[in-house]
Amino acid sequence: MDEPIHIPGTIQPHGMLIFLDIEGRVEGWSANINDLPSIAPALGQPYAALGLPDEVAEIVEECIDAADGGEAPAAVAAVTLDGKDYDCVVHTHRARVLIEFERREASTDEVAMFAIKAHSSIDRLRRQKTVEGLLDTAVRQVREFTGFDRVMAYRFRADDSGDVVAEARRDDITPYLNQRYPAGDIPPQARRLYVLNTLRMIADITYHAVPLLGAEGSAPLDMSFGVLRSVSPIHIEYLQNMGVGASMSVSIVINGRLWGLIACHHMSPKRVPYSVRMAADVLANVIASTLQSIETRQEAVLVERAASVRASLVESLLLEEDPLEALIEHGEGLLESTQSQAIIAAQNGRVVCRGIDQALGEAIVATLPQDAHDLVLHKCHADWPLAVRPALGKWAGLLAIPYDPPSQGWCLLLRVEQVETVAWGGRPDKTEHGPLGARLTPRGSFDAWVETVSGCAHPWEDGILTHARMTLGELARVSNARRAQTESTRAQLLAMLGHDLRDPLHSINMAGIVLEKTNTGANDRSGTLGKRIQSSSSRMQRMIGQVLDMSRIDRGLALGAGLDQVQLSALVEDIVEEARLAYPTITYDLKCDAPAEVLADESRLGQVLSNLLSNARHHGLPNHPIRVRQGVEGKQATVSVANAALPIPSETEAALFNPFKRSSLNNPRNRTGMGLGLYIAQQIVREHQGSIAYHYAEGEVVFTMRLPLAEVAPAAIPSE
Repeated sequence: MDEPIHIPGTIQPHGMLIFLDIEGRVEGWSANINDLPSIAPALGQPYAALGLPDEVAEIVEECIDAADGGEAPAAVAAVTLDGKDYDCVVHTHRARVLIEFERREASTDEVAMFAIKAHSSIDRLRRQKTVEGLLDTAVRQVREFTGFDRVMAYRFRADDSGDVVAEARRDDITPYLNQRYPAGDIPPQARRLYVLNTLRMIADITYHAVPLLGAEGSAPLDMSFGVLRSVSPIHIEYLQNMGVGASMSVSIVINGRLWGLIACHHMSPKRVPYSVRMAADVLANVIASTLQSIETRQEAVLVERAASVRASLVESLLLEEDPLEALIEHGEGLLESTQSQAIIAAQNGRVVCRGIDQALGEAIVATLPQDAHDLVLHKCHADWPLAVRPALGKWAGLLAIPYDPPSQGWCLLLRVEQVETVAWGGRPDKTEHGPLGARLTPRGSFDAWVETVSGCAHPWEDGILTHARMTLGELARVSNARRAQTESTRAQLLAMLGHDLRDPLHSINMAGIVLEKTNTGANDRSGTLGKRIQSSSSRMQRMIGQVLDMSRIDRGLALGAGLDQVQLSALVEDIVEEARLAYPTITYDLKCDAPAEVLADESRLGQVLSNLLSNARHHGLPNHPIRVRQGVEGKQATVSVANAALPIPSETEAALFNPFKRSSLNNPRNRTGMGLGLYIAQQIVREHQGSIAYHYAEGEVVFTMRLPLAEVAPAAIPSE
């Protein structure tokens, strides 16, 4: 619909119009100008020769002199012409001066009384503290001083549909309160006019439009700011379908945006004096100003709360070793400041959820883009990737903050769908054909049509998105600082481990061997001391090896597995036998169900098995055997290591394969453990195209390694 409603070529009949060029010469007039016998315009005539009242002539001169780029605001004068009272409104637009004479039937005393009521209304409006209270007061006050049968406050949504959020009306007419009207009821060009010219009146819906006359071929008159502008016949039909006899609308504009409307309806023709309409327009400006103040106060509270959450979160991230724990610790504040209902934190493949199922949280994280640097936003189910939509359930809104892209670090905030029962003011998608054809089809029925709307969350507010972007910036800076500090510390540590410690440890180990070999008697304690020295130095060398392995993994380098044909059952038997000799007090229950040959690095695979046995010794219940099973399942060889123990807590399970786990660092039965064993074991197994996983069964903690059999194994991975 592109009807040019700003250049209708006609006016409403309760007034007359003359328009001039920017030099003040007559260009045209309305066909009813003869209703003003004292004024007889002619094309090209100077305005001074029109016989205008002095006060009107002065306003015209001021408009011409003050026109800036062909524009000048409206000015008004109350005049009497040929024994009748008029409000004369003059303004300049697009290098034309419009002089409108609007018949005024109300007496001066009546207009003054209206002004007093309007002033009182302004004071009442300014005292309101909530949007609901403000709009409810506004419709009652406007109805009181204008006398309309119905006054409604519309509030527009992001999709341009509008809700009737307040209403004052005659008791005997149908209420429209809480009904929603589709965006199509107000076409885009009408919305534009509502912003430009914030007040429009139709005194009589049944009026016959008066044409404008002028020189043939001249440009049509732009009446965007005219008070007598004729309205679209489509809109007239729309109002007639509603049973309206007269209407007035006052726009609520905030920062150039059409926030809402005060819509006034009368069931019969009604003419409201210009000065009263201007009072209503002033009232709308007060409403807009008060609304902006209320929203600003609400936003200030949100900003203050968000800033507090951000500051506290950043402080925790700087001190806390685990970013996910810091995010979850501040989850309540993040949820409150973003008006969300669930939070998911993810990093390095680990996912921690609060308020949402763990499996769904992991599925959502899996759909997120790699290397994202800006917010990811979803409002409705249709916005989500297809793979996860069936599992979403009540969740519809997503605000995802990629705080550390290199490690896939995400903070996700979710909103539940907002299931609404919408009472539309007539069925919004119903097609109806009026006498004016099919280019626009105003609805003939305004009976409430109820629809249940689901699958969408409340849209993310601008203030919350601003807060989220600030949070993103702060978290990214913290992550970068942590990474830089970690890299610097790691470089220093690796230099020390690789050079400063390895050589002295090798010397200490050799000294232990010499001390053991020089044992001269069965009771000589030097041999025992030598063995202890060797054991301790070997353990330290293993720890150094683990740290160096971890460094290679973190830098994206392979551990250098040289693959050969390996008899897995023989390797398992050798590793278990070594453990039996080293720990004779522990029972190892070994069973190799089927021989299996794999393509593997025997040394690295032995490192994995040794780690699993070490974990079983350190974490299993005392006096219980450690069960080791080797077998074949399909085209995979399997090795499982089980020990009697309580189930691993879910929060610990989520971090089992992370480095430097708290559960390992604080284990009294393994004080030298750094929590690197499973982290490195997982990488070794992955380089063998296999997998390693934990499960709990029959009172035992079980770790199972799976490797492809040699005949289906992939090509060898070159050692780096």
